[in-house]
Amino acid sequence: MNFKLAFHYLSYLQYPLMLVALYFAFSPYLAGFAALKANPSLIFTSLNTALIFMGLGISFSSLQDTSKMQNKFSQNVWQNPAKGKLMIGLMCLMILLFLLLGLVGYFYSSPGILKDLSVGTIVLALGMFGFLKAAIEIFEEHRLDKRLDNNNQ
Repeated sequence: MNFKLAFHYLSYLQYPLMLVALYFAFSPYLAGFAALKANPSLIFTSLNTALIFMGLGISFSSLQDTSKMQNKFSQNVWQNPAKGKLMIGLMCLMILLFLLLGLVGYFYSSPGILKDLSVGTIVLALGMFGFLKAAIEIFEEHRLDKRLDNNNQ
């Protein structure tokens, strides 16, 4: 059994999970503004659920085969050392921001909407950790300056 291929196929679960997240992001608006007016916390409950499913979807995307390039935009970013380092730095800052906001909201807010949203934000940040690892692997695999150095030796 080829485990790498099995995990690659398992990574395709990211798409239905992201569709579920998209559904929960738009479901309060699809219910109508009358329903929102009657229950304003519906928007935050749905947003929290959307964040949780986004975190799960992003974590499943990190199971993909990092030796393959998905598209030209990704190739342009990950082959260029400066752009790749910038992208990894931005991902690190985003993860740190989401994690800090989630933890501060979770530990310093009273039970309610903000505490619930904090759980979703923490799950999103944790899902992005796996994605960051995959991004670093893709960067190391595809960057042109390392490839040229290995070919010259």
